[in-house]
Amino acid sequence: MGELKCYVVSYDIMDPKRLHQVHKIMKGFGDPIHYSVFRCNLTEKGKVELIAALTEIIKHNEDRIMIVDLGPLDGRVEERIEFLGVHPTQTESEAVVV
Repeated sequence: MGELKCYVVSYDIMDPKRLHQVHKIMKGFGDPIHYSVFRCNLTEKGKVELIAALTEIIKHNEDRIMIVDLGPLDGRVEERIEFLGVHPTQTESEAVVV
C-alpha cells in the first residue's frame, strides 16, 4: 500500500449538471469541509484516479479545480489546517482511496 497524503480539493464548476457530477465523484474520494471544498486522504494511485475521473467531466476552458497537497498523514496534518469560526464536524469514517 502506498503512503497516504492529505489533499484539499476545491472546485469552481460553471454548469449545474457538471457541478453535481463533480460533487458526486468527490464524495467517493473524500469528505466535504466547505461548499465545493473536500479533504481527501489518498495514495498516489488514488490521486491519479481522482484526476482521471474529474478530467472526464469538466470543461477545461470553463471549469477550475485546485488540488493542494498538505503532505503525508503523519499526525501533523491537523497542524497545517487552520479554521476561523465554526470548525467542520469530524466524520466517523473518512474516505480513503488506495
